[in-house]
Amino acid sequence: MIRLLDLVFSLLGLVCGSPVLLVIYLVGLSDTGSPLFRQERVGRNQKPFILVKFRTMSLDTASVASHLASTASITKLGGFLRRTKLDELPQLWNVLKGEMSLVGPRPGLFNQTELTQARDAKGVFAVRPGITGLAQISDIDMSTPELLAETDAKMIRDMSLKNYLVYIIKTVTGSGSGDRVKG
Repeated sequence: MIRLLDLVFSLLGLVCGSPVLLVIYLVGLSDTGSPLFRQERVGRNQKPFILVKFRTMSLDTASVASHLASTASITKLGGFLRRTKLDELPQLWNVLKGEMSLVGPRPGLFNQTELTQARDAKGVFAVRPGITGLAQISDIDMSTPELLAETDAKMIRDMSLKNYLVYIIKTVTGSGSGDRVKG
């Protein structure tokens, strides 16, 4: 049932949101010249996939977790996109392709070995990664790998249609702070 909702919501989001996606893309061209950001991430069963987002940092920013990046790397458009979580919209394509779910553990980077090990020990990689989840609406980010893995495992254990919808609604209405970047 959740996969069907993922398909319906992601397709609707891409179709209905296409004017917003186009505007952000065009503004992003003048912001960085390269509005889409693609990065290899750890997916279900630890298989790699390419995550797509709107670029929020300058082109020369190192490929590290957001909490390790500097705020100086965030562009003006990027700050707005992060605050509003609009930078995540292109991931609806990842959901439509089956690489992600709307709700699930946020996909980490392969160089985040502590997080990968903690998640592996808790069976988190048995599910598709998600755009949002319990950790995101609870302001838990990748800077606390053990807590994040525990929260992800709890979310997976307690997943239901009701929780799936609650996490989406809370994300859309502003719960959580998105990816944190150090000052």
